[in-house]
Amino acid sequence: MLKDALREGPVWSLGTMSGTSLDGVDAAMVLTDGAQIFAFGETAYRAYSDEERDVLRAAMGRWEGLGEASAVVESAHAELLGQITGAAVVGFHGQTTAHDPAGRGTCQIGDGRMLAHMLDLPVVWDFRSGDVEMGGQGAPLAPFFHHAAMRYVGETEPAAVLNLGGVGNISYVNPAIEVPSDPGACLAFDTGPANAPLNDLMRDRTGAGFDADGALAARGAPDGAVLDRMAADGYFAKMPPKSLDRDEFAWLGAAVAELSDADAAATLTAAAAASVVRGLEHLPKRPARLLVTGGGRLNPVMMEMIRAGSRLEVAPVEDVGLNGDMLEAQAFAYLAVRVSRGWPTSCPGTTGVRAAVGGGVVSEPGDAVALVSGASG
Repeated sequence: MLKDALREGPVWSLGTMSGTSLDGVDAAMVLTDGAQIFAFGETAYRAYSDEERDVLRAAMGRWEGLGEASAVVESAHAELLGQITGAAVVGFHGQTTAHDPAGRGTCQIGDGRMLAHMLDLPVVWDFRSGDVEMGGQGAPLAPFFHHAAMRYVGETEPAAVLNLGGVGNISYVNPAIEVPSDPGACLAFDTGPANAPLNDLMRDRTGAGFDADGALAARGAPDGAVLDRMAADGYFAKMPPKSLDRDEFAWLGAAVAELSDADAAATLTAAAAASVVRGLEHLPKRPARLLVTGGGRLNPVMMEMIRAGSRLEVAPVEDVGLNGDMLEAQAFAYLAVRVSRGWPTSCPGTTGVRAAVGGGVVSEPGDAVALVSGASG
């Protein structure tokens, strides 16, 4: 059974995120009762080594034979999370390797039972499967947290939070509606490719993990034919909720293969921006501004392209006092407490699930004893 401390009232929860950009593991503490955010706490980051990243990259798109990659995820998380004390529960997202909600489902590697054993703490994990089983997309899962975060910073009007990670996603939230699963409180969907194609290009051509400050893209010119081809993709006309696998637009890499490094970077940066601009067409009303989180907010070229295409104010979430590096890890800290209390983590407006549903599996430290014994015997 869960500890009594998790039954009611605010608790410190430790959330983690290892995103599709494959840069490393984020960890963050949040004081929450699963409805309201009371405070943000300690944060930490552990980069993946080149060797670990190669193992994870080889696992992308796969559903089976993931033992080595799972071990990388578990050990990296245990190493980082073991440095942070004071948490009552851990929200462990794991690492998504494949996402096909209309077909095979969704796959996040990393065993929460093993992590609970390593940390001697209850771990909430496998957040997405329950949503998919109920007919949802299983993503995005941060909207309920974005809703609570907007209430925390004092926003009263509808707001849009744009996450520019490997894949882009947007949460349109109305903080005037108290309960996030109530109609009209949250709408969310993946906008399209964001940093994943660009990061892959940078690594393959320059050895760098990303286009720092958009410097390479700034020297190039986008290829209109590639952007026109992307604009014709049926995904952008599809009504939300909707979600994407990291490699759904993998053809972009081949499409820019003959371009110079600068032109290729400019094209993939423009593709990310154009995806966001198209996504705005699906919002109930145009927000006053876009609050941007994730690595893309640090790319001034991408931010300016979104600003020019949307004709909106485009600002990092730091402008309202939030931490754009840690927002997703904080989201899973928040969601872990909701799961522990049996509350919904998604609803028809965020994932297309048939009804509000609480995802996640809760594992106590003792749950892994048989697993560990079996592995050693």
